[in-house]
Amino acid sequence: MRIRRILAAVIATTALAGLGLTGAATATAESLTPGECTQGGGTVDWAHSTVPGTGTCKGGTHNGQTVD
Repeated sequence: MRIRRILAAVIATTALAGLGLTGAATATAESLTPGECTQGGGTVDWAHSTVPGTGTCKGGTHNGQTVD
């Protein structure tokens, strides 16, 4: 019985930790301002964006993220 309770606690903890990581990944997918891109060491590429009115941060810590 004790082993089952411990195993259930471990599984529940792992599941909750996974949800936290999913939320963190979603938060990093938000778009940047041009200033945030350049402060991170990148440059904004407005010409090659697939969405009109947006750009892509090239290089730096935000490489590949959308810029509004």
